[in-house]
Amino acid sequence: MVSIVFFVLLVSAGISSIPSVLMLQFEKEFGWSRSAVSGALSIRIFLYGLMGPFSASLMARFGVRRIMLLTLSLLTASLALTSFMTELWQFIALWGVVIGLATGALANVLGVTVAGRWFVKHRGLVVGILTASAATGQLLFLPLLAKISVGLGWRFSIYTTIAVLIVLIPIVAVWMKDHPYNAGAPPLGETEIVPPAPLYGNLFLAPLLALKDAVKSGTFWLLAGTFFFCGFSTNGLIGTHLIPACGDFGIPVVTAAGLLALMGMFDMVGTTLSGWLSDRFDSRWLLFWYYGLRGLSLIFLPYALNGGYTLLLVFAVFYGLDWIATVPPTVKITADHFGREKAGMVFGWILVAHQLGASAAAYGAGVMRQWLGSYTVPFMTAGFLCLFASLLAIRVINMRKSSTAIES
Repeated sequence: MVSIVFFVLLVSAGISSIPSVLMLQFEKEFGWSRSAVSGALSIRIFLYGLMGPFSASLMARFGVRRIMLLTLSLLTASLALTSFMTELWQFIALWGVVIGLATGALANVLGVTVAGRWFVKHRGLVVGILTASAATGQLLFLPLLAKISVGLGWRFSIYTTIAVLIVLIPIVAVWMKDHPYNAGAPPLGETEIVPPAPLYGNLFLAPLLALKDAVKSGTFWLLAGTFFFCGFSTNGLIGTHLIPACGDFGIPVVTAAGLLALMGMFDMVGTTLSGWLSDRFDSRWLLFWYYGLRGLSLIFLPYALNGGYTLLLVFAVFYGLDWIATVPPTVKITADHFGREKAGMVFGWILVAHQLGASAAAYGAGVMRQWLGSYTVPFMTAGFLCLFASLLAIRVINMRKSSTAIES
């Protein structure tokens, strides 16, 4: 189950990264401004996050396998239509809305749901592995798609992705199981085979009720706040704009995509290690260090872009180890604080905050680049916001201690 979900999330992440590779080609072929393309991508990022809590509800009602098949089919159809687009509104409809919702259903909430159902022992490690699939998607897809788009045209990179989806859909259809109960096995770490808890009540009301309970907790707001800055500083900013930023300094698209892929390779190591650490150490202090170190790396990025390939390589390794290492500790705190049954939906809402931050960065950085002629201000701003997030992570500890004292 972990392998299947890993590859599904890997492909979903690869699809999400396609526009960053093709942004400059869209600019050249269609005459779309960078801020216009960034605006469409910000819609995708926002809907990606908004879909999270509702996808958890849909999986609880209809099963993980059905939702995976539906969203993979939607992605295939949307990519097929992409090759025929000629207008900006078509790009917004396909990549902003449809692909945003579809990839949102295959986001970290899927990994959290599967890890929560199938694992008691080593759950943090499994969350780390599944979260790292996003990095691996970049590792495999970005250099390949960049090379195909430069050599054969951007449409052939779309066709390549469709071919991968066509192979993946029957694998999910045949081998994916909704719950360990359907496989006649207990979750790893338990001995009793228990059926999944049914979802009662309105399908779309359940996530809203989970949110209603969660917002009463200071821990929720602190986690949502730190995750807002996490999204702002990762897929919204670096994931969307690093390749165009490298283009401003004359760095070829394939080389820039290789840098993102290198980050993906190191993040695969860093996020998996983060999952292992979250099983053993205080997740709040892990978040403190992750956000702090990420902030320093982003403040260093403008100097690296000016300094050449060696400094960019240093940035790629340092930043890559920390790319989404924040997810396993955040999931661990969410599950500990809100319980296993609600963890998927509550984390889904925390992920909404993440994507709001990412959406703001994707659009805002594009606009600021158009106004100022460089990405220096967005990169530096994100760095200082991450340093602030590291302080919020400490407040999660204080809030938890205060809650425990009050309960006592």
